[in-house]
Amino acid sequence: MLSTLRRTVGALACCWAGSAAAQALVNEPVRPLPMQAVGDPARIALGERLFRDPRFSRGNTHSCATCHQLRRGGADGKAISIGPDGKPARFNTPTVYNSSFNFRQTWTGRYSGVEQLLDHVIAKPAVFADNWDVVAARLTRDEALAAQFKDVYGDALRPAYVRDALDQYLRSLVTPSRFDRYLRGEANAISAEEERGYLRFKSFGCGACHQGINLGGNLFQKLGAMREMPGLETSATDLGRYHETKRNVDRHVFRVPGLRNVALTAPYFHDGSVATLDQAVELMFKYQLGRTASQQDKDLIVRFLHTLSGEKLVPAEPPAMPPAVQPAVQPGGAP
Repeated sequence: MLSTLRRTVGALACCWAGSAAAQALVNEPVRPLPMQAVGDPARIALGERLFRDPRFSRGNTHSCATCHQLRRGGADGKAISIGPDGKPARFNTPTVYNSSFNFRQTWTGRYSGVEQLLDHVIAKPAVFADNWDVVAARLTRDEALAAQFKDVYGDALRPAYVRDALDQYLRSLVTPSRFDRYLRGEANAISAEEERGYLRFKSFGCGACHQGINLGGNLFQKLGAMREMPGLETSATDLGRYHETKRNVDRHVFRVPGLRNVALTAPYFHDGSVATLDQAVELMFKYQLGRTASQQDKDLIVRFLHTLSGEKLVPAEPPAMPPAVQPAVQPGGAP
């Protein structure tokens, strides 16, 4: 009832205001993404070209886009990616979209920013080319690419420019969604069911960890915070941030993943062991929140999570949506 009333009032207010901007929501645990990325278009275009260039890998077989596929929500749809050396990665590949909004990079938070992460990736001999100088030397032999660097940077192709172009491109991968329009005051940008899902998301406490501009990515949390997850320590991967700090308090601690585009990035968790979004929500209730919820409430939350998919993205396969649910009367009489 309150939700319906608020949406009605919001619609009337928009009509009354005419061309005036809608009133943005305040005191929300989530902040809207910028509607468009900020950066030098020429450098961003060059970075996009480099992102897809396999010459970064030792055998000219893998590019950044091999594992970070933009049509798969910025990941690759695999539980664990396999490198050009045929060996599996340690963790599930995180999305590259909106990654610049994370306070630390990777599941264990090893790197403080995108540039530091790039330095690590390029210097990983099992995958890429050992160092920036090797990359630059390879790319310089491409006369057309070298000329593009000259046009963009006014100088010859140099490692610093390669790093900068990639950094600018990664920071441009911002994916505003219907939910961002809702946060900005466009009440009808999401459906009544999706709005109820957002209210459930907040009332059950999901927003305690999944908040901020990226709905996560800005703190560390123990996996199994309220109840120990069975079989968690089946591999060294499960130790999480302990790999970086060697402190017992950091066992099973991971950087909380952002939820933007989460409907497109299955499988889930650090090891890719959870196949569907419905299963992920179920496990979060049990082990992170220590709470139970009706199937209807969980379905509503999943429907809300679908609103976080960027509006300009085209997934490889449309993600499954939970069936429509009927409003339920909650304590106090509000749906």
